Amino acid sequence: MKHILVTGGAGFLGSHLCDALLAAGNYVIALDNYFSGRLENIQHLITHPHFSMIEHDVNNPIFVTVDAIYNLACPASPIYYQHDPVKTVTTNVMGAINMLELAKRNNACILQASTSEVYGDPEVHPQTEDYRGNVNPIGPRACYDEGKRCAETLFFDYHREKHLPIKVVRIFNTYGPRMRADDGRVVSNFIVQALKNEPITVYGQGLQTRSFCYVDDLIQAMIKMMATDSTITGPINIGNPGEFTIIELAKKIIALTGSSSEIIYQDLPIDDPIQRQPDISLAASVLGWKPTIALDEGLKKTIDYFKE
Repeated sequence: MKHILVTGGAGFLGSHLCDALLAAGNYVIALDNYFSGRLENIQHLITHPHFSMIEHDVNNPIFVTVDAIYNLACPASPIYYQHDPVKTVTTNVMGAINMLELAKRNNACILQASTSEVYGDPEVHPQTEDYRGNVNPIGPRACYDEGKRCAETLFFDYHREKHLPIKVVRIFNTYGPRMRADDGRVVSNFIVQALKNEPITVYGQGLQTRSFCYVDDLIQAMIKMMATDSTITGPINIGNPGEFTIIELAKKIIALTGSSSEIIYQDLPIDDPIQRQPDISLAASVLGWKPTIALDEGLKKTIDYFKE
């Protein structure tokens, strides 16, 4: 039985990852400071004999004995990561250093949950792992974008200098049960507004595109990445290459909820990407992975969650 640490373990992705790792027969230690994570996401695991929860901020070192680490600690929605941008940067940078040092002490493999935001507002479409991005380093989103880019730098420097086994995945838009209703992400925003029959807020003309991956598909990819041999470091894109405009998403959610909501338009936020679509050729060839859950199916599951 492996002992696995999941930072951000009470978050949207982290809690689903804990579920999957426990189901595979591991002992799981979840770590979270509950800034954007919620105890209710892991409440069903508290009595599990192979699960432990530690309230802790990754900005501070921690000493535990583990075989592997998944580093997911960082708020991923603009509302939360822009609330305290300095803390967001330090969580990405100091948090990464503390987890890398913990991995080094344990001689443990560590996986970094990076993001498609490292590509910024891309000038290459779809985005491949060798694209270096188009990021504004001084804009309001930079605390997250550049923080994640710096975390990738640290991971590869620890790998080159200290021979630490690392894995880096770049996560594209992901949705599903346990998203926060107040996190400002487009899927949760639209579903909550539709269920309340409130106006659905679309930024710009709604012609910007996103690619939406259901959470179960994404978690499978992360676990497959951790299982690769030591020569596979990444970065590897994981996401669903199906590309939809925001207006298409809004209309889908209105139809699936039977909502009477109208669509209203507001100005685009600063540095909001116009296009976002992963090239997952590398994930397909290296991990033998591709998403299997179509957008309509995943949205129905997510809508059911928010109805409850």
